Amino acid sequence: MKLDRELLWIVGGIIALLALSSTITFLLKRRAGGKENKVIANLDARVKAWWVMVAVFGVALATGGLGSVILFGLMSFFALREFITLTPTKPGDHRTLFWAFFIITPLQYYLVAMHWYGLFSILIPVYAFILVPTRSALAGDSEHFLERTAKIQWALMVCVYCVSHVPALLTLNIVGYAGQNAKLLLFFVIVVQLSDVLQYVWGKLCGKHAIAPQISPNKTVEGFWGGTLSATAIGTALWWATPFTWWQAALFAWLLTLMGFFGGLVMSAIKRDRGVKDYGTMIEGHGGVMDRIDSLCFAAPVFFHLVRYNFT
Repeated sequence: MKLDRELLWIVGGIIALLALSSTITFLLKRRAGGKENKVIANLDARVKAWWVMVAVFGVALATGGLGSVILFGLMSFFALREFITLTPTKPGDHRTLFWAFFIITPLQYYLVAMHWYGLFSILIPVYAFILVPTRSALAGDSEHFLERTAKIQWALMVCVYCVSHVPALLTLNIVGYAGQNAKLLLFFVIVVQLSDVLQYVWGKLCGKHAIAPQISPNKTVEGFWGGTLSATAIGTALWWATPFTWWQAALFAWLLTLMGFFGGLVMSAIKRDRGVKDYGTMIEGHGGVMDRIDSLCFAAPVFFHLVRYNFT
């Protein structure tokens, strides 16, 4: 994968932003004079976690498409584990879950790595959709059958199918953009993740009107508009690193912020239904893997297919 000057500028900007965040956190801790402050402690944990996540993501990009496929494949595996843990199944589903974790998930990412678009785009929504209820029915347990199979199907769609479209961006043959897909992937991740962060920041600064208080009280109207517009502006400013014109980059960035918001809201609704705050505790300051990639789930397939349809 080509590590050109534009890509290095983007990576350098991310590192500079993290360094600034670490400096601000350090100064806030000194100002607190050693007194325990939950907000500062949470901010410190989040910044440290971001350093680790950026380092891992950087290694994945440096190793090329295969590294990115492996990284997101592992993310899908752990996210699937967190999701299934929150939605308990029965012994009759154990063999179905074996297929979900150890056959379907690796096969989906293998097809992405092989650039086999025709099959990876339908493996889970068609073949896994049929396999899951069939395998569970063969176990002979009909109690809450529809509920149990729907949970597994939904988990595969969100945690595996949707997320697999992120590394799939590296497989697109975009006209006049050969060897530069890593920048497109970074554009996608930066816009979606910054929108998530900036919505939280704007919400803390001036948020007053909750959008869905029973599902996610931290998501406010003010935070939504402040975060999505800010992230859209950043995405527009990065148009030079994409195959888009500035106005196309603006439209895609706006769409990504919307899809990211919808994904986060839906995944929050599932957590509230299960009575938990986070999907897990794997990432300090962020909860579980699913808590970190929830905004990617809806954004990734929409972005992938729109780019593929219009630019390849």
